[in-house]
Amino acid sequence: MLFVISLKKGVIFLEQLARITGNMEYLDFEKPIQELEAQVSELETKTHETNIDLSDQITDLKNKISELIQDTYSSLSPWKRVQLSRHPKRPHAIDYINLVFDQFEELSGDRSYIDDQSIIAGCGYIDNQKFFCIGIEKGRKTSDKIKRNFGMPNPEGYRKALRIAELASQFSIPLITFVDTPGAYPGIGAEERGQAFAIANNIEKFFGLKVPIISIIIGEGGSGGALGLAVADSVLMQEYSVYSVISPESCASILWSDTKMTEQAANALKLHPEKAKELGVIDGIISEPPGGAHRNFEKAAAVVKKEILNHYKNLSMIKTEQLLEQRSEKFRKIGNQYFK
Repeated sequence: MLFVISLKKGVIFLEQLARITGNMEYLDFEKPIQELEAQVSELETKTHETNIDLSDQITDLKNKISELIQDTYSSLSPWKRVQLSRHPKRPHAIDYINLVFDQFEELSGDRSYIDDQSIIAGCGYIDNQKFFCIGIEKGRKTSDKIKRNFGMPNPEGYRKALRIAELASQFSIPLITFVDTPGAYPGIGAEERGQAFAIANNIEKFFGLKVPIISIIIGEGGSGGALGLAVADSVLMQEYSVYSVISPESCASILWSDTKMTEQAANALKLHPEKAKELGVIDGIISEPPGGAHRNFEKAAAVVKKEILNHYKNLSMIKTEQLLEQRSEKFRKIGNQYFK
């Protein structure tokens, strides 16, 4: 009987948290933050309803939240970082396109088979500078996730991306790619239509594009599915994104035949941007708002925009021949320090 009462109280408490914190979703390790933010919301509601000044208590709680966020996110394990990169409220490619670009005109289709909706591609302006842009989009609602194939492009998606990239090169317009994918779609149909070739062809052709390329890992950067859009002069990762040859789940399945070893696999893969930068896989890390990009889309997008413009300014001063040579050399040198 006591267990039933406790269970009911627990359900009521969770319902109250959901009501108070609105649309925000929390990961397991964020629950202490959720509880404090629920208390702040409750006190703010009481202040509004009763006109009682509770500002001191609210300020104290907000200070505690700031400290807790700092402590929580400054010591994330690799697996927690993976979870954060997949946060259901994390900004997607379409969000950054809408927030970073002043204007954006979407272009569709691969001119061969179909329009892959997991790839958003087009051109637009950022502070009067024209860019072509390609982004992998996962979708949010169930219907949108199905439409976007959960951010797993088919071969026609990579052909569509290459078509846009070659337009950028043809018209001497710089290219931006937003990468967020667990990997390319591994279905039978995709393999029959040349998935491996499509990715390999993109990698080869991107090395020869005669314009500055900036690639940003905004969530997951999974395997060749990510690399098919991440051959660039400046490869950047957001602070809480991951970029790996394989997902922790797949790694655990292959090495131990046990998905319960996922967390251990994440630790072994060393999934954090600092390691990727040390290896030369990426060129820079883009900071996120305290607690992650999902807590403030606008601030996250403002930093991304600033980094794009800064990197483009530097790249635009390099002659084309030198740009291509540096791009090739950069990828050849990845991990060299481990083979000397």
